[in-house]
Amino acid sequence: MRIYDIILKKRYGEELTDEEIDFFISAASKGEIEDYQITALLMAICFNGMTERETATLTMCMARSGDMVDLSSIDGYTVDKHSTGGVGDKTTLIVTPIVAALGGKVAKMSGRGLGHTGGTVDKLESIEGFKTTLSSDAFLSQVNSIGLSVIGQSGDLAPADKKLYALRNDTATVDSIPLIASSIMSKKLAAGSRGIVLDVKTGSGAFMKSVEESEALARAMVEIGKSAGRDTVAVITNMDIPLGNAVGNSLEVIEAVETLKGNGCEDLTAVCIELAANMLTLVTGKDKETCVSMAKGAIADGTALTKLKEMVAAQGGNPEWIENTYLFPKAEYSFEIKEDSDGYIKSMDAEKIGVASLLLGAGRNKKSDVLDFSAGIILKAKTGYKVEKNETIATLYTNDKTKISAAQQKFCEALTFSSEPVEKQQLIYNVIR
Repeated sequence: MRIYDIILKKRYGEELTDEEIDFFISAASKGEIEDYQITALLMAICFNGMTERETATLTMCMARSGDMVDLSSIDGYTVDKHSTGGVGDKTTLIVTPIVAALGGKVAKMSGRGLGHTGGTVDKLESIEGFKTTLSSDAFLSQVNSIGLSVIGQSGDLAPADKKLYALRNDTATVDSIPLIASSIMSKKLAAGSRGIVLDVKTGSGAFMKSVEESEALARAMVEIGKSAGRDTVAVITNMDIPLGNAVGNSLEVIEAVETLKGNGCEDLTAVCIELAANMLTLVTGKDKETCVSMAKGAIADGTALTKLKEMVAAQGGNPEWIENTYLFPKAEYSFEIKEDSDGYIKSMDAEKIGVASLLLGAGRNKKSDVLDFSAGIILKAKTGYKVEKNETIATLYTNDKTKISAAQQKFCEALTFSSEPVEKQQLIYNVIR
């Protein structure tokens, strides 16, 4: 079998066999074919697409290119959640304790932030002492004992995806539904959970900018999950507006805690209840309405917050910081952004707001950048809100005063205003099973 023939076949839009896809992924992983040959095939896939079978095969081959996590020692239904990335997205910190408090077993591996999107691991590391690296035995034992552990991605999960993604990023082949779907799902399948709920973001702060694109990606990933024998649900959610009011690591942890105490803002709470309910339908087999009520109950009776504190303590963190969030270090400098006239916020470019937070020190341009955990933005007004003249619409936080000016400018670029009332945006567009 020759990679040349596989490239030529896909160039003409023909369907690749399972054996041809397996040969490609195996050879790419072992360095047995040249990068230019890999990118030639990626470009052919980008132009001509893949069938559901091809995409499922590509995903499984990528998943099996490295470690496959074995969760069989966990007693109960294992369920995972993945977000395609956004601004202010602290849903893992809220959703997973809710699900664990109601009997789900959440063994989750999360990533770090890069660019305008934040990473769950970074947020957790803003808690004093919290360890995001555990041995495999400790990870499994913790999930068995308290139902929940969130750690950084460990081992050699889907190394073929790392190889392909680096080349896709450099050769303008990122925006291909089969390649995006296989990249995400290969890591989810390798992580081992029986159930998977996907939070597919859409809008200015997301990778997929339109609902139609997001639904196409969601359907592709659900089909992959089905082919692999995993219970998979995808929820299409709005990322035209930052989720919640906090953007930045410790600021988002504090907001997550407040949400678990029942004090969360409307949009963040609604999205978290939706995601948790869909996870619980997989765990319990109960109908969605019942699971929504269960998720709300876990917040109301404090069991979800207790579960978060249990996880923090189990992973070396100080649970007192969850009970009393004033213990999180505060940024040395703050700056209020005020509007100079009356009006309604017509739109917010979530990506630009994420970049503004990055400029304050809350994010990374490159993996080696050191984070300022207390840096970020607290939003006082969002799309549709009526702003009065000189009213504060956001507060910027940083430990480096020189970063405020650029962040202020970027934040102000993100907003447009209207003299007329603005219709409220939809939060959840669709659920695909």
